[in-house]
This record gives sequence, C-alpha cells and structure tokens, in this order.
Amino acid sequence: MSRGLNKVMIIGHLGRDPEMRYTPSGRPVTTFTVATSRTWNTADGERHTETEWFNVVTWGNLAEICKQYLAKGQQVYIEGRLQTRRWDDTEGVKHTSVEIVASEMMILGDRRDSTQTQGGEPLVSDEIEDEYPF
Repeated sequence: MSRGLNKVMIIGHLGRDPEMRYTPSGRPVTTFTVATSRTWNTADGERHTETEWFNVVTWGNLAEICKQYLAKGQQVYIEGRLQTRRWDDTEGVKHTSVEIVASEMMILGDRRDSTQTQGGEPLVSDEIEDEYPF
C-alpha cells in the first residue's frame, strides 16, 4: 500500500495579530497570516525580493497559545499540513483557499526584543518557552 506525505515548514513574520473564534461545539480556532521572503540576484546583478503570504489555522490548545502570545511582526516557525478549502459565496461564485493547518509553532527572533505587554504585564518569550514547550 502506498503512503502519502503532506508536510510544510515555514519561517516568517506575522502579517496581522491572530484572530480567535470558537466552533459551535466550543473548540477554539485561531487564524493569522505569515509572510516569507526570498531574495536573489539575476544574471545581470539585479537584486529581487519575493514575498509569499500564507494563511495559517491552529486548533485547540495551540490556537489558545497562538492567540495569547503571538502578535503582528513576530518571527515564527510553523509546521503543519496544507489544506485546500472550496466554497461558493452568496452570489454563487466559487472560491478556493490554500492554508496551513499548523501542528507546531515556535516563536523565533531575538528574545530580548520580543517583549509584549498583555494586560499591563510584560511577557518575555524566555518565560513563555519555560511554560509552554513549543
């Protein structure tokens, strides 16, 4: 029997703050975007940069962690699988969206610079990593 593999790993920066909602059954789901960039030189020495945007979806405990600790601009490592969603809008127009359903997330970047404030209390990623091993 043949087996398949659907695995994606990206490192990039959040394009917006995560948004969390709950399914009708009460399961948390958080979505956000991550931008990755690559730079190269053409044969004539011209420098080019290309940015790719990814929609990321997280579920359950990971969704709650992402909502609590991630913010626009932060660098993150995301690991998960690609999923394609298809739907028709109210006018009957077909839409397609490819997203990463994340199974792992790690906050990257200089920890000294990645402090945030939440409820007036500063959060430092060193403390976060000690509490949540992601």
